[in-house]
Amino acid sequence: MSRLACLLVCFFVSVTRGFEIPTSGLPEFAEYGDLVELAPGKFQFAPEKQRFQRSVSGESGETMDDVDQVTLYSYKVQSTITSRMANTFIQTKVVNNSPRPQNVVFDVQIPKGAFISNFSMTVDGTTFTSSIKEKTVGRALYSQARAKGKTAGLVRSRALDMENFKTEVNVLPGAKVQFELHYQEVKWRKLGSYEHRLHLQPGRLAKHLEVDVWIIEPQGIKFLHVPDTFDGHFDGVPVLSKGQQKAHVSFKPTVAQQRKCFNCSETAVDGELVVMYDVNREEKAGELEVFNGYFVHFFAPNNLDPIPKNILFVIDVSGSMWGVKMKQTVEAMKTILDDLRAEDKFSVVDFNHNVRTWRHDLVSATKSQTADAKKYIEKIQPSGGTNINEALLRAIFILNEANNLGLLDPESVSLIILVSDGDPTVGELKLSKIQKNVKQNIRDNISLFSLGIGFDVDYDFLKRLSNENRGIAQRIYGNQDTSAQLKKFYNQVSTPLLRNVQFNYPHTSVSDVTQNSFHNYFGGSEIVVAGKFDPEKAEQLQSIVTATAANTELVLETLAEMDDLEEFLSKDKHADPDFTKKLWAYLTINQLLAERSLAPTAAAKRKITKTILQMSLEHHMVTPLTAMVIENEAGDERMLADSPPQDHSCCSGALYYGSKVAPSSVPSWVNPSPTPVIPMPVLGAQVLEATPPPHVMRVENDPHFIIYLPKNEKNVCFNIDSEPGKILNLVSDPELGILVNGQLTGAKKPKNEKLRTYFGKLGFYFQSEDMKIEISTETITLSRGSRTSILSWSDTARVINQRVLVSVKKEQTVTVTLNKDLSFSVLLHRVWKKHPINVDFLGIYIPPTNKFSPKAHGLIGQFMHEPKIRIFNERPGKDPEKPEASMEVKGHRLIVTRGLQKDYRTDRVFGTEVSCWFVHNSGKGFIDGHYKDYFVPQLYSFLQRP
Repeated sequence: MSRLACLLVCFFVSVTRGFEIPTSGLPEFAEYGDLVELAPGKFQFAPEKQRFQRSVSGESGETMDDVDQVTLYSYKVQSTITSRMANTFIQTKVVNNSPRPQNVVFDVQIPKGAFISNFSMTVDGTTFTSSIKEKTVGRALYSQARAKGKTAGLVRSRALDMENFKTEVNVLPGAKVQFELHYQEVKWRKLGSYEHRLHLQPGRLAKHLEVDVWIIEPQGIKFLHVPDTFDGHFDGVPVLSKGQQKAHVSFKPTVAQQRKCFNCSETAVDGELVVMYDVNREEKAGELEVFNGYFVHFFAPNNLDPIPKNILFVIDVSGSMWGVKMKQTVEAMKTILDDLRAEDKFSVVDFNHNVRTWRHDLVSATKSQTADAKKYIEKIQPSGGTNINEALLRAIFILNEANNLGLLDPESVSLIILVSDGDPTVGELKLSKIQKNVKQNIRDNISLFSLGIGFDVDYDFLKRLSNENRGIAQRIYGNQDTSAQLKKFYNQVSTPLLRNVQFNYPHTSVSDVTQNSFHNYFGGSEIVVAGKFDPEKAEQLQSIVTATAANTELVLETLAEMDDLEEFLSKDKHADPDFTKKLWAYLTINQLLAERSLAPTAAAKRKITKTILQMSLEHHMVTPLTAMVIENEAGDERMLADSPPQDHSCCSGALYYGSKVAPSSVPSWVNPSPTPVIPMPVLGAQVLEATPPPHVMRVENDPHFIIYLPKNEKNVCFNIDSEPGKILNLVSDPELGILVNGQLTGAKKPKNEKLRTYFGKLGFYFQSEDMKIEISTETITLSRGSRTSILSWSDTARVINQRVLVSVKKEQTVTVTLNKDLSFSVLLHRVWKKHPINVDFLGIYIPPTNKFSPKAHGLIGQFMHEPKIRIFNERPGKDPEKPEASMEVKGHRLIVTRGLQKDYRTDRVFGTEVSCWFVHNSGKGFIDGHYKDYFVPQLYSFLQRP
């Protein structure tokens, strides 16, 4: 029976994977007579009927009876961090003391953004080593082994939220097994510090358990901290030593200290060891480090003045937050509210299975308002379920609406701070779907931050949620000063300090420069640039950084001190001499992978692919183009670890935030135009959509107009009965050059002697951009001068041109946004193709806004400047379910009827009932003039008013 007869490899690899690093082995196996045999745990084995009973002296003199047959001899973790580049290896040694074969599982959790560099295992004297191959070559080697009848295994993980490396082997009686895994990661600065997390999960007591973290920072170490993440169990066990530029953390609990309780056979080592530190940067904003032909530039300025903030606090008040969590939340909120300034705006959304708002709109952070908010929060009694999805969408809508109405300072920044334990139980429960909903609806100028309350918080979910939306997450531990933790968090993340950061390296030979790109620099974070450098062509590497803080342009200059760095690194055995090269490769391959997905032509994609493959093989990385082959020396027993498809949105290690559009990019789903055209930039991607606001102006069905009047908080509706082919002007603003027209289409045949009409085509024209958009039930056509692109409803895509963004959500919605703050949504209504009467049609939704000029008009445009109305004398109507009333508007007195119309944005099949006052006779008296006055000759004709 082959040693790999029972093999399973289940392996998640982030978008980039590792570099070869030296193997640092433990001493060889000691004599086995004095080993402690331990209880079941992470290392699983096939069940046996017989169990052995032995008494063996342990390290601290205790004895263990009725013990397990699989012994964990040693569990060793070692990390070295050189200038934020971390190398980590995990090594375990296991013995099968049973007379029968046992299955042993090696399962290691890998942090987000890390990459595997090497894996090896020794099974009863046979060693299996790994190598990185081009993906097709790796699969061919796997197929060869399988064809020869030899043991082979191939399992590719498509679970994009996995972060583990797992392998299972069958171990013969008396056999010894050693596993060793190496991975690397770049440390990103968040909340004013670097955080190194080690997932310690030996699964059982270990005779020897050693964890060592060495930190080497030429810039100097400002502080070092190891928070208690094991609820006080290992108090005093971690040993910290810190010098000016070096630090060491040692975690070596004895067998007795590992036990969950005095007589327990279970281990308490099951969680994360966290090491936090920061470097000195008081004297200058940036640090340039040059070594072995590569440079790294770290840029993190301090002490810049804050700018106004718009903050939505989203607080979980469900039953799971009862007790200590809620007390922490109240304390946290008081701390943050006390730090708000008068020029800040804020509001509070609290949620359980329902969603409530303290104020419907953002209010200024005056002393009276913040005091009132504190009282509101203190009165909350946690209960019910947890509807995170709806709460976040409500907060996003409030910020979007305030921005659309021009209520926010253009120089301010907008934040959402979610306080929760991250465990949805009501509404949308699928975490990936909640992430997708938030990402699709949140705008690029809003950042989402998360505070995870308690030890049982689903922190990984909160971290993914924040990292995908230009924010960060922080865990709040209950055994520490909550107020101090919150104050630090808020001070660091509440203000994006810099925008438009640009780097320049004058008078030097610098090439292949790449950087992790953020839209804004946030306080407590860091921008990293890396590149190749030829020291022979310049005496020193100089950098000039230009950035914008509010309306002020900053120019900061930094110089590299090369000789001191080389001397410093050469004196430390733990320092990684290749840290600059590795960091540059990590950034570059990530950037190339992003560019590859946006390549405008097949030739360009092939060229980028070739470069990625060469770099992946040269630097020993498992990427979407490579695979790790694991085999014995003879090459006849083999397995293949393959990476999942790349997904930039899944991982906190992703380098690109927001959207990036390649020039002249035309994916295969773009339908060719019947005439020669020059395509505009198109990106297949997730759609940016606004959360459906509760009150909009809309046109649906045959066609029903529903006009929302914000000052009166009322809906007024009317129908237009006309002929197929007629074009109605909806919005006409000649001063701003904005136009929206709709062309009617008819049903297949009359029903009850009436031929219904619908909007079958809509036209948008933005004169200043020379941009025309035609949306029909079949296609979406975009034209700018001689450049045209035709999109299909069968795809999801985004098109960005100048200030116009067009987002298509497959078979559902087109959102047209001008200058990021004026949005129109078009809904597609499909019917059964063989329906005897009905046809496909479009609905249009426009939020009321003050973005139009006083000259705006049209069937909808005229109501952007709300008329004065009065509705009175409400009385029973002819239909008991439809009361009547009198309306005074524009000098007319009308009889109106209360009824219901449909809003199809949240329920596309049945729609949502919307109450409105119906104006008869095609809106006569409510609209200016007669409805026929709004006919225009062409789809892009402005309304000609007398």
